[in-house]
Amino acid sequence: MRLTELPVTPQAAATESALAVVHYFDRLDQSTASEAELIDAARDLAACEVAVDWHDGEPSVRVQRDGSPHALDSVLTDRLTWALQRQSDRARGDRHGHIDDPALAEIVLSDKESPQARTRALRLLGLDTERPLQVLAISTRPGSSSARVVVDALGGAAHRRVRIGQLTALLYHPADGVRQLAERMESAIAQAFPAPIAPNADPGPWVGIGERGDPLDAPASWQQAVRCLQFTSSTAQGRRVIAYDRLHMFELLSEIPVETIRRNPDVLRIEELAATPSGAQAVATTEAFFVFGSLRRTATELHVHHSTVAARLAAISEHMDWDLDDPIDRFMAMLALMVRRMALSSAGTV
Repeated sequence: MRLTELPVTPQAAATESALAVVHYFDRLDQSTASEAELIDAARDLAACEVAVDWHDGEPSVRVQRDGSPHALDSVLTDRLTWALQRQSDRARGDRHGHIDDPALAEIVLSDKESPQARTRALRLLGLDTERPLQVLAISTRPGSSSARVVVDALGGAAHRRVRIGQLTALLYHPADGVRQLAERMESAIAQAFPAPIAPNADPGPWVGIGERGDPLDAPASWQQAVRCLQFTSSTAQGRRVIAYDRLHMFELLSEIPVETIRRNPDVLRIEELAATPSGAQAVATTEAFFVFGSLRRTATELHVHHSTVAARLAAISEHMDWDLDDPIDRFMAMLALMVRRMALSSAGTV
């Protein structure tokens, strides 16, 4: 079989071709092929050179094709990466090894694929098509391995974890309630990445949790999880794990276009303040204050004197013309800071 022999149009044929590549590497994986055998098989399939580099135990695959890339090259590189990682995990006896198969996961999470294709992909991933499925979206800094904290918080539950663009998708069959899962993950992240986080240090992951449901509804759960990431806090003091079931009325805020948020006068004034070191401290302290609810609790969590917290709140109040003792102004301040964080999240800023 060669990639050039497989049809890539129309959509149904392209899906079948992608699954054919998946099967190709599945058979190699089941035969426990060596790294060299996997790479040689990939070269035969691509009918060109395939290069593999290893960085910190992770394979990086490149199809070195003359001329234009083939439509299935990305499937080949994803699947070879998966097979090489599996082979490496077996060689190390890694009990935490995982199946990483973007080609199949993208079929499961795409609402453009047919139910038949999604069912087949679920089975190939080893997921039960008869049990409820839940999808999580995990955001980490590039090169970070902090998603492991989220996986460990599952307590050994069977899962599939794959990289989709800049995010990690985690598919699993839930065994407990979403609130218990969110609280367990929140606690695990706080313990692994305690505040205050040093400048330039890995701040850990942010997690959105979609609703559980029929496995064929995985695309909806994935989109819900991604939307939840907008509401996670980029500060160490805020919520790092948000479940769609808990958004309620806040979901309406996600309908506001990001550009509209960025042009909002209050958001622009907060950005102006946050552009200075002292102003950035005032903004971060105010966000923490809204999380913890009191001067002394905020001071304890930030490891500063409560008078320092009061001074920073006074600085932002003066700059924004807010009276934080007034319920309406307090609500406006919380809303302005929340939608600003949504804009930063959409821009990939942490």
